[in-house]
Amino acid sequence: MVLSETDNGCSGGEGGDADIIVQTHVLGDFSESGETRALISSLPEVHGDIVTTESATQRFLVIMNRYQEQPHLLDPHLEWLLKMILEFIRSEQSPPSLVHLSFKFLYIICKVRGYKIFMQLFPHEVADVEPVLDLLSRQDPRDTETWETRYMLLLWLSMTCLIPFDLSRLDGYLESGAGKTREATMDRILAIAKSYLVVSDSPRDAASVLVSKFMTRPDVKQKCLGDFLGWSLTTISETKDQSMRDIMVLDGALQSLAKLFKHGKRDDLLQYAPTILQCLEQKHLSESSQAMLRRLGVKLIQRLGLTFLKPRLATWRYQRGSRSLAANLSMSQSTAATIEMETQEQEEDYDIPEEVETVIEQLLVGLKDKETIVRWSAAKGIGRVTGRLPKELADEVVGSVLDCFSFQETDNAWHGGCLALAELGRRGLLLPSRLTDVVPLIIKSLIYEEKRGACSVGSNVRDAACYVCWSFARAYEPKELEPFVTQIANALLITAVFDRNVNCRRAASAAFQENVGRQGTFPHGIDILTAADYFAVGNLSNCYLNISVYIASFPEYTKAMIDHLISMKINHWDGVIRELATKALHNLTPRAPEYMATTVLPQLLPMAVGIDLHCRHGAILACAEITHALYKLGLETNRTTDIISSECVDALKNIHQKLQDRKQYRGFGGELMRPAMCVLIEKLSLSKMPFKNDPVITGWQWLIDDTIKSLHLFSSSAKDVIMIAVVSALSALCEEYYQAQPGQADSAMQTVLVSQYTEGLKSPQILTRCGSALALGCLPRFMIHNKLKQILEGLQQMCIVSQKEGSFTEARRDAVRAIAQVCIKAGVCPNGSTDSALCSENVAEVYSALLNSMNDYTTDSRGDVGAWVREAAMTSLMDVTMLVASSAPEILLPDQVKCMMCCLAQQAAEKIDRYRAHAGNIFLHLLHCTESAVPHIPHREELLHIFPVETTTSLNWNAPSQAFQYITQLLGLPQYQYHTLLGLTVSVGGITESTVHFSSQSLFDYLKEIQDNSAALSQFGDTLLSIFRDNLRNERVSVPFLKMLNQMLANSCFEIFTTQENHQFCVDLLTLCKEVKKTKDISKLRACVSVFCGLIQFQGEVRKKVLSQLLMLLCHSFPVIRKTTAGQMYEMLLTYDDVIDPEVLDDVMTLLSDTNWESDLATVRTHRNQLCDWLGVPRPQVVAKVTV
Repeated sequence: MVLSETDNGCSGGEGGDADIIVQTHVLGDFSESGETRALISSLPEVHGDIVTTESATQRFLVIMNRYQEQPHLLDPHLEWLLKMILEFIRSEQSPPSLVHLSFKFLYIICKVRGYKIFMQLFPHEVADVEPVLDLLSRQDPRDTETWETRYMLLLWLSMTCLIPFDLSRLDGYLESGAGKTREATMDRILAIAKSYLVVSDSPRDAASVLVSKFMTRPDVKQKCLGDFLGWSLTTISETKDQSMRDIMVLDGALQSLAKLFKHGKRDDLLQYAPTILQCLEQKHLSESSQAMLRRLGVKLIQRLGLTFLKPRLATWRYQRGSRSLAANLSMSQSTAATIEMETQEQEEDYDIPEEVETVIEQLLVGLKDKETIVRWSAAKGIGRVTGRLPKELADEVVGSVLDCFSFQETDNAWHGGCLALAELGRRGLLLPSRLTDVVPLIIKSLIYEEKRGACSVGSNVRDAACYVCWSFARAYEPKELEPFVTQIANALLITAVFDRNVNCRRAASAAFQENVGRQGTFPHGIDILTAADYFAVGNLSNCYLNISVYIASFPEYTKAMIDHLISMKINHWDGVIRELATKALHNLTPRAPEYMATTVLPQLLPMAVGIDLHCRHGAILACAEITHALYKLGLETNRTTDIISSECVDALKNIHQKLQDRKQYRGFGGELMRPAMCVLIEKLSLSKMPFKNDPVITGWQWLIDDTIKSLHLFSSSAKDVIMIAVVSALSALCEEYYQAQPGQADSAMQTVLVSQYTEGLKSPQILTRCGSALALGCLPRFMIHNKLKQILEGLQQMCIVSQKEGSFTEARRDAVRAIAQVCIKAGVCPNGSTDSALCSENVAEVYSALLNSMNDYTTDSRGDVGAWVREAAMTSLMDVTMLVASSAPEILLPDQVKCMMCCLAQQAAEKIDRYRAHAGNIFLHLLHCTESAVPHIPHREELLHIFPVETTTSLNWNAPSQAFQYITQLLGLPQYQYHTLLGLTVSVGGITESTVHFSSQSLFDYLKEIQDNSAALSQFGDTLLSIFRDNLRNERVSVPFLKMLNQMLANSCFEIFTTQENHQFCVDLLTLCKEVKKTKDISKLRACVSVFCGLIQFQGEVRKKVLSQLLMLLCHSFPVIRKTTAGQMYEMLLTYDDVIDPEVLDDVMTLLSDTNWESDLATVRTHRNQLCDWLGVPRPQVVAKVTV
C-alpha cells in the first residue's frame, strides 16, 4: 500500500486544495475468485427477491470495483466467469428475472475490464447468431430496469457478426409455413442497430460498436453500406440539437460513423467521405452547446481526414529509435536506408486532396474549444493527420498550432496548443529544427495565468505544458534538447515549487523526473528529485519555505527562482501566495545576498509605491523580508552598514509618507496596506535602521495608533491579521526607537502611549479595546516600568465592568492575556513597588482578576463565547503562577492557589472537549512541575496518587472516556468536591451523548463506592444542595442539575436516605425544587417534574408533599406541563407500587392515562381533585389574585 499526504495551504479561487490522504492498494491477483464463484452460483436462488438481488449485486460491485485500476488481474478468470453466467442465460428453464440479473453481472465485469477486451470472449459460432438475435428482438427498449441486458446482447451480436460466412446462408427458405416471408438476418441486424442508435441510454454506445463490426463485413458493405450512410446523413441533417431526444439521436449517428470510419477499409469509404464532410460542415457542430456532440464531430472529422490520406508512415519524422532495444539492434542500417528511399519515392508521387485542408482547419478550431475532452480529441487528430502529410505541409500545420500561443487567444487555445504539441512531439512529427520556436512558448505556458474576477484560469495550461516537457523527454535525443536544458529545467522547477495548484506542481515534478532519467543532462537532477519528489511538492508551505531554499543552493537555479518570485508571485492575486513568496525571498536571500541588495531591492522599491494594489502589497512585504534577511546576514559577516545602499534606505523610509499622501491607507486597499506597512515597520526596526528621532518614527506611530482605532472599519477576515501585524510592529518599534538609554524608556513617549492605550480600553468599539489591550501586553519591560499599576488597573477594570454588562467578550479575552504578558515582562520582586513589578501588594489583585475571568459564562448568538475568556484566564494563571513560583513563591497565598486549582478542576470536568483538555493539561502541569514547584496545592499527595506523572503524556483529556474516570476521583477530596461536582453537573446533564454517557457512568461509579459510607454520602448530599442553592436562578446550571439529579434518583444513588423518614437531605431538596417550580421555563419545569417523581421513593411527610406538588402541576397553566406530569406520574406509579393503596391503583392509572390533560383547566381540575381524594392528599385551593 502506498500512503501519501498532501497539503496545499491556500483557499479560494482556482486550484485551492484541501488536506488530502490518498490510499492506493496494489493488488497481486484476483483474490476473491472463490467468493465470486459462490455469488454467481447463488443467482438462481436470489433472483426472485428484490432484497437478496440487491444484496448480491452490491457485493459483486464491491468486489469488482477493487480492480478498476488493475483490471488485467481479472484476465485469467474472465473465461470461467463468462461461462458460468452464460449457462443461466442459455438455459430454457431460466426465468426472465434470472436472465436479466445474469446480464447485469456481465455488465459489471465488462465495465471494469473494458468492452473491447471483454466482448472478444463471447462465443461467436454460427449457431449463436440466431439465439442472440431472437433474445434481442424480445427486449423492450423502453424498459429502464434491464438496459444492461440490451447493452451486453448488442456487444455479443457484434462478435457474432465476425463469422466468415455470408449471412444469406443463414436464412435458408425465407417463406414460413403460413405463407409469410421471414425477414433476412442481415436486414434484422441492421434494423436492430438502427433502432438502438436512437435510444437515450447506454445500449446506444453498444449499437455503434455493432455498426462498426457489421457494416465492414464484405457481404454487408456491398448491399447496405451506401444506404446506411445515407440514413445517417439524413438523420444528422434533419435533427436539431435543441431537445434531449435530438441530442441522443445525433450522438448515436455520429458515434456509429466515427467507429465505422475507424474500423472500415479506406477503399470502401473514400467515395463517401467528401459527402459526409460536406454534411458536417453544413451542420456546424463546433457551434453546438453540447460538448459530447462537438467531441464526436471532431472525432469523425479526424477519421475522415485519415480516410482522405493514404495510410503510411512519414519518412521525415524524427526517430529516436524503437522503444525495444532488441528491435533497434536487429534493424540494420542498410534496411533502414532502403525503406527511406522507397517511401521518399512514394511521397513525391502523392497528391493531397483539397478536403484535407478543411479537416485540419476544423481540428484547429477544435483545439480552441471550451471543453477539455474536445480539445484532447482534436489534438490527437492533429497528430494522426500530420503523420500522413508531406514534410512541408506538416510544417505548416505545426505553424498553425503555434499560432494558438498568442496572448490574444484564450486559455482554451493555449491548452489545446500544448496538447497538440505534446502529441506531435510524441509521434516524432515536431522536428528538432522547430524546437527553437516551440520551447519559448512552452516556457511561457508553464507560468501561464490569467486573472478573472476573484480568481484565475490557466492551471490546465500549465499542467498540459508539463505534459509537453514530459513527452519531449521521451521523444528527443539528449543532444537535441541540450541547448534548451537550462530553460526547461528552470521552468519545470519553478512550476514544481511555486505553482499554486498541487496538480501542476506534481506534474512538473514528474516531468522533471522524466527528463532527468531519459536526458541525463539536467544539472543536479537526482539530488533535486530526492527533495522535490511527487509527495514532497504536495505541501505548498514546504515548497516555498524549504524545498525552494535547497534547490536555490545550486547556482544554476538561484537567480531564476528569485526573478520568478519578483515578476510573478509577489503580485499574485492570492494573498496567501504573495505572503509565502515574500517569506521565500527572505529564505533565499543568503543564497544570493549581493544580487538581492544591488538588483532585487532597487527593483522592488518603485513597485512598493506603484499603482497596482496587489503588486504594492507584495513589494512592501518583500522589501521588509529581504531587508531583515540582509541585516541578519550582515550580523554573521560583520557587515551591518554597507550591505544596503543609502538610496535604498531613503526609499524604504519614504514609503509610508508616499502612501499617506496618496491616501492609500483608506478603503479596501487599506486592509492590505496597513498590515503590510506594519510588517515593514517591524522588520526595519528589527534591522536597526538609523531612523532614531527621525520624523518617520512619528508617522509610523500614527499609523499603528490609527489602525487600532479603525479596526472596526475592516472586514472580519482581515481584522485578526491586521491586529497581529500592529502588535508586532509596536513591540519592535518601541524596542528600537523609544529607549533614551539602554533599558530606560523615553519618558514622554512612555506616558503618551500608556495613557493612550489605557484610555482605549474604555472605547465603545470592541476592536479598539482588543487592540489597546494587546498593545499594552506587547510593550517592552522598560515601557512598563513605573506604569505597571496604571496598566493593571486599566485592564482589571475593563474585565470587571464588561463582564457585568455581558459585552465586549473578545476585549476581555485579550485583556486577560495582556495581564499575564505585562506581569511576565515586569517580573517579580516580593518587596518591590506596585508600579514596577509583581509583588506581595498587587499579586492578590492580579489573581482576583484572573480567577473572576474563570467564571465568565457569557453567551450570545455565537454560543458560549465566555469560553474564550476562560481559556485565556487558564493560560494566564499558569504563566503567572509559574513566574511567581520560580522567583518568589512566598508571595503566593494558600487561598489563591486553592481557588486556582479548584477552578481548573471545575473546567476539567465540563462538557466542551477543547476547554476541558486545556484545563486538564494545565492542572497536571502545575501539579507535576519540578523546576519551580507550586506551593500550597491542596491534597497534593492524593492528587499525585490519582494523577501519576505518566498521565501528563498518556491522558487524553479530549476523550470523555478517559477524562471523566480520573476527574470524578476528585469528588473524594473535600476541598475539590464542590467545584468538581459543579463542573460535572453540566456534563452529566448535558446533551452530547458521549459526554453524558461517560461522565454519568464515572459519577455513578463514585457514588456506588461511597454507598456504605454514610458520612461521605451525607457530605456529597450537602455539596449537592449547596450547588443547587447557589444556582437556583442560573439556567446554565439549574437545568442540567435537575437532569443529573433525576439520573441519580433513578439509579437509587440515595437509597440509604430512603430508609429514614423525613431525612434532612430530602426535605431540603424538596424545598429547593418547590422554588424551581415557580419558573416559566418549559425545559426546567419538565426536569423538575422528573425530579419530583424520583423523590417519591423517600418515606414520611416528604412523600405526601411530593404528591401534593405533582397534583398541583397537573393543573399548571401550561398544557404541555400538565401532560408531561401525568405521563411521568403514570410511570412513577408503575415503578413504585407502594405509593398508593392497591384498591384505587387501577382507577388512578386509568384516570391518568385516559384524561386529556391539555383540555381546559376547569375540566382538568375536576379530574385532579378526584385523584387527590383517591390518594388522600388535600385538594389544592385556588388562590385569587389580589389586584391593587
